[in-house]
Amino acid sequence: MKRSACIAGLMLGLSTGGCGGGAGVASAGSAPPQTPAAADDWRRVATPADRDRLRRWRDAWLTALPRARAADPTAVAEQGALFQPDLALAGAAPAGRYRCRVFKLGAAGSAMRDFTAYPAFDCRIVDEGRVRSFYKETGSQRPVGLLFGDGDRTIFLGTLLLGDERAPLQYGQDRDRDMAGVLERVGERRWRLVLPYPRFESLLDVIELVPAD
Repeated sequence: MKRSACIAGLMLGLSTGGCGGGAGVASAGSAPPQTPAAADDWRRVATPADRDRLRRWRDAWLTALPRARAADPTAVAEQGALFQPDLALAGAAPAGRYRCRVFKLGAAGSAMRDFTAYPAFDCRIVDEGRVRSFYKETGSQRPVGLLFGDGDRTIFLGTLLLGDERAPLQYGQDRDRDMAGVLERVGERRWRLVLPYPRFESLLDVIELVPAD
């Protein structure tokens, strides 16, 4: 989906090669786009607040997971490896279409539950050359951003689209919309995007990704 990848690159202020206006995704078969050096290193892109959130990812697990287990032990146990904090297998998520389920662990505020599971939505990972983009295509809350290789893990930096919004804010413009997380493989054709300390509703969001095809 060219449009989703284009806005992911634009919202981080990175040229990714083929969209109108001189930024976007390279078409199939073209040479890898030339992106700024910053696109290779998430630390040069991430805000200080998001670097802090990523440093504290395990603290978020240790606080949120016991609350989720107390709220719905059966539902949490049914997800198996998805909710094992220290499990991370080798293997980056390939480009393609996915079915994504969002789980919110640990309530942030008295109006929320400590465990909430949503039905599957459509999302997509697009290869943009030296980085990839992630885009949740449906639902009332839709993360969109870039995926940065970082050794054995993948870092996500992005922003949150709400409701019927069609274009995201530029990353770093509104800290309440900024998102940061880690994308990990947890099984055969199963990945999770872990988002510690999101600004809304929960202490930890876990997005399960399984290929749609």
